[in-house]
Amino acid sequence: MTIENTSSIDRRGFLKSAAAAASFTVLPAATVASYAQNSKVELGLVGCGGRGKWIGRLFQEMSDFKVVALHDYFHDRLDRAAKELDVAKDRHYLGLDGYKELIAGKVDAVAIESPPYFHPSQAIAAMQAGKHTYIAKPVAVDVPGCVAVLEAARAVKDKSVIIDFQTRNNEFYREAARRVHAGAIGAPVLGQCYYHCERLGKQCEPGTELARLRNWCFDIALSGDIIVEQNIHVIDVANWMINAHPEKAMGACGRKGRVDVGDCNDHFSVTFLYPDNVMVDFSSAQFIKGYSADLCMRLYGAEGTLDTHYGGMVCIDGDSKWPGGKTNTIYQDGAVNNIRDFHASIVEGKPINIVEDGVMSALTAILGRKAAYEQRMVTWEEMMADTTALDAKLNLPADGPEQKC
Repeated sequence: MTIENTSSIDRRGFLKSAAAAASFTVLPAATVASYAQNSKVELGLVGCGGRGKWIGRLFQEMSDFKVVALHDYFHDRLDRAAKELDVAKDRHYLGLDGYKELIAGKVDAVAIESPPYFHPSQAIAAMQAGKHTYIAKPVAVDVPGCVAVLEAARAVKDKSVIIDFQTRNNEFYREAARRVHAGAIGAPVLGQCYYHCERLGKQCEPGTELARLRNWCFDIALSGDIIVEQNIHVIDVANWMINAHPEKAMGACGRKGRVDVGDCNDHFSVTFLYPDNVMVDFSSAQFIKGYSADLCMRLYGAEGTLDTHYGGMVCIDGDSKWPGGKTNTIYQDGAVNNIRDFHASIVEGKPINIVEDGVMSALTAILGRKAAYEQRMVTWEEMMADTTALDAKLNLPADGPEQKC
């Protein structure tokens, strides 16, 4: 159920470090041998929209996975994906709850590529069923969802669970993080972080419940708003490079440049306040014309500056210069790297559990959303105490899966 348009591209107190979270537990020898004999790892794909189909192809073409089962609410999306990925008719699962049958069936792993609102229930079901689980960002759209996914992931002992952030599996971003953490720019002082892009395309004319689901990226409950669903990419980089989560945030947002569909805002402006008085100035826009899109996280230190652009240059200037490199193909290459690491962890019997940083970044975006909605300073503790879950209140017709719009 992913949108067809794919152009849309003490932290240690609450969570442990990603390194500590990565548990390498050897699978029983019989399990590893089974993967080797069968060659292909059998994958169930939950969500057959544009990105779902695309990532399904990458699983099959770029690694030794075979997509053997599909789930989507809509029949037409499921059928298109089945044709493209060559999945037998008896492994098609339809409707909102069809993912339960897919997970209960014979699959080694599950990839979650549905609207973010559904991520917690689907990912938790996969983890609890003992499936290796690959989750699209964000893990959830609210605090209860984030906490539930984190608790479920912490209970997993012998399966891989990862979140698909392309930047975290890119050589230049990784080297930049290593250098910054080693002191290449000195003590961080100030950050600039933005996600400016053109508007996304509608999948259906608005006005019905089916259209809401087709146009989920414009719907606050289904997507979490643009700051959680899309802007999390640069927010995650800020957390990563600063090696912390914000202690508080203040901001504002609006809906002015794109008002023809849904209820999401089309721009945000938030100041995140990190430990040691490091401020990060964040902004986003999802309506611009006549200007190149850019996803940037820039960090100014006492001895240098880190500059990162998703799809552009990543480098360091200052006392310890580093030329870095271009990340022009990161959208696909980052996903492929994640898929290959996921596959290797399964067949080698060395599970990786990389969820906590993704949960932290989702919570940071939720903090920014709350501060912007309420136009006031909001602390991390205040945000975490707000256990109000977003409710999509979907009222879908019985024949909805058969309708194209």
